[in-house]
Amino acid sequence: MVATHSHILSPLTLSFTEEVSSGIYLLGFKRTFEFAAGQVIGIALTEDGARRLYSICSGEKDEDVWILYNVIDEGYLTPRLADLEAGDTIWITEPRGEFTSDDDPAVWIASGTGIAPFYSMLKSGRAANKILIHGNRYLEQFHFYDYFTELLGENYTRCCSAEENEGVFHGRVTSFLEEYPLPDPGLKYYLCGSAEMVVDTRDILIEKGVPFDRIISEIYF
Repeated sequence: MVATHSHILSPLTLSFTEEVSSGIYLLGFKRTFEFAAGQVIGIALTEDGARRLYSICSGEKDEDVWILYNVIDEGYLTPRLADLEAGDTIWITEPRGEFTSDDDPAVWIASGTGIAPFYSMLKSGRAANKILIHGNRYLEQFHFYDYFTELLGENYTRCCSAEENEGVFHGRVTSFLEEYPLPDPGLKYYLCGSAEMVVDTRDILIEKGVPFDRIISEIYF
């Protein structure tokens, strides 16, 4: 994630922290603020410490705020976050960002922990008329799979590049988009993932007739 200079909101106590798959963690704390599904907050370990942005991964009315992140070994914050325990303190900024969805039909495309804002949107009641395409390297990384399947059914597609399984497209999200026709080029397309994934996916969508202004993206670092 990138540093942010937003005003620090307050210190908060972690309710839990858990490694949900290899190198991927979920942390939570009591919700003390309002936000729109899809927004981000800055997190720091001290009031004056370096901050990084993370997408909120919980519903707008959930009791706890969740953050899903993967540990970057050479990164500053995530290795330290992974060492925290319930009861430890973090500092957060006010929620911000325009990567928010509405009730209109749309296609959501995510890779890795870029699934977080879409999970937040679904938990906040935005499931109607949505198609979700999610890419990961390994099968164990498809967090919230049961929830997505329950809400979206056949409108949820998993793309796994390193492992094969029944009902899972074997390959990257970009390969899936190249191989299959788009649901409707006139829909809004929301992209969240690495810079490479977002750029490559955007190019494919434009080549297939999606207008540039119908593509909304959020890049994580």
